[in-house]
Formats: sequence, C-alpha cells, structure tokens
Amino acid sequence: MEYNTQKTQLNMPEYGRIIQQLVERCKELVDRNERSEMAMAIIDFMGQRNPQLRDEDNYKHKLWDHLFILANYDLDVDSPYPFPTREQLAEKPKTMEYPKLQGDFKFYGKSILQLIEKAIELEPGDEKEALIEVIANNMKKSYNVYNKEHVTDDVIFRHLKELSENRLDLTNIESLEKSKIYYSTNNNRNNNNRSNSNNNRNQNQPNKRRHNNNNTNNRSNNNNRK
Repeated sequence: MEYNTQKTQLNMPEYGRIIQQLVERCKELVDRNERSEMAMAIIDFMGQRNPQLRDEDNYKHKLWDHLFILANYDLDVDSPYPFPTREQLAEKPKTMEYPKLQGDFKFYGKSILQLIEKAIELEPGDEKEALIEVIANNMKKSYNVYNKEHVTDDVIFRHLKELSENRLDLTNIESLEKSKIYYSTNNNRNNNNRSNSNNNRNQNQPNKRRHNNNNTNNRSNNNNRK
C-alpha cells in the first residue's frame, strides 16, 4: 500500500494529485509541440475542475501561472502569457495607501472631508455659512456616537479648523444645535401627528353621539311597550 506521505509533494494541493501527475507527464515529453498541446489540455482540465476561477478577471492568465508553479518553474512550452519567476511570486505586496483622514479624526469619515472641500470652493455668503454649519453639526453627531460622550462646540470648531487647514471662517457660528432641517422635519412630523390625532378624535365623536342616541331611543321604546 502506498501512502500519500510517500508520494511526491503537491505544489498546489487544491488542484489534486491527478493534475500534478499530468504536469509531470507533460514535462517528460521530448517534443516541444507535444508538450505545448498537452499543456493546453491541462489548462482546460484545470478550468473544468475549478469553475469558480472563471468569474475572476484574467482567469486564463492565472491558470497558466498555476501550471508553471505545478511544474516547479521548469516547463518549456508555448504560452500566451509570460511565466512568473520565483522572485516575483515571493515578492511582498506593496503597502496600501490609507485615506487621508486617519488618527484622531477617523471617526468623522471621508464624506466630511469632501464637504469641507466643497465649502472651501464656495464663494462667501449664506450658502457657504449654511454648509459650514451643517458640516459642524454632523461632526458633533459623529463625535458623540463614536466617543459615547458629550463634546463642546469649541472642540468641534478646533477639529474643523484643523481638517480645513484654517481655510474656513467659523466666526459667524456661535453655537451648534440640532440641524435646522432636522428640527423643522421633526416639528412637521409632530404637527402632522397632532393633526391626525385630532382628526381621529373628531371622527370618533359623531360615532359616540350616534351610539348614545341609539341607547336613548332603545330605552324610550322599552318604556312605551310597558
């Protein structure tokens, strides 16, 4: 009995031993054209055994790279793609560049930076001041949600100055309260709820009167029968 531990180590276990044996057989062929034809057949077989790879971009290129790895970087065939080297595959990926908003201000989110840039581009006037106030109010809400504690307006103003690199004028904002849009929306909603409740109460009153009248008529009819 032959155990797997006694067999040749698989370079890519996810493809199984059958494909590994086919690759080893391909390497033993003397004629280069035959090797290339068999390599193409192995690529098709690898794609059938791993259909999930077809959903990825350039999956054919990836299969050829895997074939070369299965061959232990030693395969002389005609390939539509250049084979990778050991050094290229061993190279560590480059460090990703993180967004600008990091450190102490990461909880404000990238959208705040975009709004700040938009406010900086606006000409001085009511629209710009209103946008700055909206930005500051949203910053205060984000701060309270992230830090679970109350924050003073002075802290928000200081953060906004730092994020805008002192390009925004905050002198016209005295204090931060609930957004006017948010406040007016809630007022409208409350007013609508009150009016609906009043309407329902008014609609129920005629029904009560009608019910009381019916009871009175029933009593008088009973008395007449007696």
